[in-house]
Amino acid sequence: MAVPYDYYRIFYHVAQQHSFTRAAAVLGNNQPNVTRCMNNLEQELGCPLFVRSNRGVALTPEGEKLFAHVRLAYDQLTAGEEELRKDCRLENGVISISASETALHLLLMRRLADFHARYPNIQLRITNDTSPQAIQALSQHRTDCAVITTPCQSGPSLQITPLCSFREVLVGGSNYKSLASGTRHLRDISSIPLVCLGSGTSTYDFYQRFFSKHDLNFRVDMEAATMDQVLPMVMYNLGVGFVPEPMAESHLLRGDVFEIPLAETVPQRQIALVENTARNPSVAFQRLKKMMLEQTEQNKKIPVDRKPMP
Repeated sequence: MAVPYDYYRIFYHVAQQHSFTRAAAVLGNNQPNVTRCMNNLEQELGCPLFVRSNRGVALTPEGEKLFAHVRLAYDQLTAGEEELRKDCRLENGVISISASETALHLLLMRRLADFHARYPNIQLRITNDTSPQAIQALSQHRTDCAVITTPCQSGPSLQITPLCSFREVLVGGSNYKSLASGTRHLRDISSIPLVCLGSGTSTYDFYQRFFSKHDLNFRVDMEAATMDQVLPMVMYNLGVGFVPEPMAESHLLRGDVFEIPLAETVPQRQIALVENTARNPSVAFQRLKKMMLEQTEQNKKIPVDRKPMP
């Protein structure tokens, strides 16, 4: 028969207090009940644990041996309880996030800054992945959530919540400035080198579908590893490229690059929060999600200040 955990908890305090009466006071119990529980514990284990006297109780050699184990276990349990209390008060905890680079730059960094300012003791672990890599990490329970750009894979246990939308624009460097003078069709730029992220990214998949919809072949001439590389490659006239408008805005205003108007409308893309419903979320993550969704309600779309070019 398994010994009730409560017996060991009472045993711990009796051994610490050297008294049934004082242990009962610490536990908010009564002395007869404490005595009965310790008598039962001795019966269950088949040996005396205490030497009883008018001055109180002392541990027998068997009691000392048991107390060495119980003290370790009790200290671990107490530490675990305190850690959970801190987690629930958001004084402790870790949130792991797998995010695409575009999601990091356009949305996530600002949201994490707000969260960190409010909950500085929560540790944030961010990995920069492509959207498919982030979804894979989430499916394999290696991260608490993914913040990615669409299009993205879905699955039976994946819950996708849109956070904001953004527009991408076609830009070129100084060698392609003439293309910015009027509206162009996709077929007009088919002979111009195209800078884009490589296959296996959501951006590549997005534009492959976009070009295919207009019966055009999608060919990447200059493959960038990250979105941060696309604009510099365009500025150095390695080709033209599609970039998120908020990331291009300052470069457009300075005249580093030029927007090439397209007759075909580039569909808006979204930044989305993806969760694995097969994974139980921590209190810290639930609070981060709540903050992100509240901010999403306040600002459905990333603002872009379209100032005239100087």
